[in-house]
Amino acid sequence: MKNTGSNKHYLKLLFSLALVLLAAFILNAFFFRLDLTSEKRYTISDFSKESLMNLKDIVYVKVYLEGDLNIPFRKMKQSIQETLDEFKVYAEDNLQYEFVNPFGDEDPAIQEDVINELFNRGLQPTNIYSSDREGGSAEKIVFPGAIINYRGVEVPLNLLNNNPGAGAEENINNSVQALEFEFIRIINSLSAESTEKIAFIEGHGELDEYQVGDLTRELAWYFQVDRGKINGQPGILDDYKAVIIAKPVEPFNEQDKFVLDQYIMKGGKVLWFIDMVSVSLDSLNEEGFTIALINQLNIEDLLFRYGVRINPVLLQDIQCNIIPVNMALPGNNPNFQPAPWLYYPLLSAPYAHPVTRNLNMIKSEFVTDIDTIGSRKEIRKTVMLSTSVYTKRVNAPAMVSLKEIETSPVPDQFNEHSRPVAVMLEGSFESAFRNRMLEDLLPAEVYEYNEFSAPTAMLVVSDGDIIRNDVRITAQGKEVFPLGLDRYTQVTFGNKEFIINAVHFLTGHEDLINLRSRELTLRMLDKSKISEEGLFWVLFNTVLPPAIIILAGLLYAWYRKHRFTTR
Repeated sequence: MKNTGSNKHYLKLLFSLALVLLAAFILNAFFFRLDLTSEKRYTISDFSKESLMNLKDIVYVKVYLEGDLNIPFRKMKQSIQETLDEFKVYAEDNLQYEFVNPFGDEDPAIQEDVINELFNRGLQPTNIYSSDREGGSAEKIVFPGAIINYRGVEVPLNLLNNNPGAGAEENINNSVQALEFEFIRIINSLSAESTEKIAFIEGHGELDEYQVGDLTRELAWYFQVDRGKINGQPGILDDYKAVIIAKPVEPFNEQDKFVLDQYIMKGGKVLWFIDMVSVSLDSLNEEGFTIALINQLNIEDLLFRYGVRINPVLLQDIQCNIIPVNMALPGNNPNFQPAPWLYYPLLSAPYAHPVTRNLNMIKSEFVTDIDTIGSRKEIRKTVMLSTSVYTKRVNAPAMVSLKEIETSPVPDQFNEHSRPVAVMLEGSFESAFRNRMLEDLLPAEVYEYNEFSAPTAMLVVSDGDIIRNDVRITAQGKEVFPLGLDRYTQVTFGNKEFIINAVHFLTGHEDLINLRSRELTLRMLDKSKISEEGLFWVLFNTVLPPAIIILAGLLYAWYRKHRFTTR
């Protein structure tokens, strides 16, 4: 009988093991993941899954956010690791990553070399501050970014959205929200097997290759970027997904306007960066004043027909950037001090649009405003950038003087509410040459003329300097600074991200750009309650659970004693 009972026991054990193995085998044939968070924090998009599963080679990601970090950056590091772990589920062995401490060596000279190397490779450092209970504080440099390598090509990826208008925790939360988008856009560009083309238009005094060098370098990760003149040749732009007109200063002739118009009629996308008022910075710096003059570019009729009018005014905004101003008296050594410059508005972007979601403020210089034309109702118009609610309009021509810094702005005069500076136009456009004689514009050979466009879109920005990066002449040649970097304050604004996102949006990469619409809830703790009640909740969570277990054990022992004691 004992042997029979023992055999039954072993049979039950074997049956249980067989059942577990069978269940594991069946479940292994099905792939599913459950995300129980309300905002689907750990779920990546179908577009990202497809991109990762279609990788043909290994993507190496080296993240430099490691070491002695404060709590917000530790949370950011954890989010990066969780995102990359989720990527590995779909990319499998084609995605490999590691976290590196750039300050692992204690030698200060080696640390400085590492900082310079990472900066030269394109990673932007940031400072973090920590304080102790005695009131002391310490400053440390961190590199919240990564280097992504695919088939020997390296791309830097800065992961921190450092918006000067937001707090540290909000900036990190916005950065965490954009992790999937930031990683996937780089991985997609590196692994793409075909390259689309975009072009910068030349021939009208536009910004040169150095003045848009940083943007060109960034766009080159996604597109073939060309530069050239139109020369009045219809069809010369037909092979390009989008063209960029970057701050022209000379008027367009009718032939070039016709080429642009017909490019748009065929569904082409155009990004216009137009200064309708010109201000000489050389005169302003040397003389302390200059005259703001109206630019005659001969494209006003095109833009009006497409649905907007750029006004010949300058905007002053109390929400503005600062510039260094020499406060020393004549004959004394220079004494440069920061001062707000009302002609350099810091532009805000709508949070809801995928192009501008989570963007830093946009740096501008001598910006004008845009009116939308109500009669063009078939065109959808979306304001992409605008000034603050404290804006003032100055009609051109106008005197611009540095002495204006000495006068405090009168709030009652800044009563223009959020003037549009960038507008996205979408729809079917009417040709600006409709009902016009075209014999002098068309070449001798027959060329197809379209009076209405296929559904398309364009971006009109009333400031050419938004797309311009600083350039410095050195002994080694011209040095190109990052677009959006303010060399005086060392703050990097969102100019480059805004333009890159707009190009992606216009060229039909909606799946990629829609990743920017993801929103994660920021659940911040109340710091005042932490200070007042922190000790209580620490004890509550550390002492109470084991105390409950001990009490339950004592009660159970007492129960057994009284339950089974022989009376």
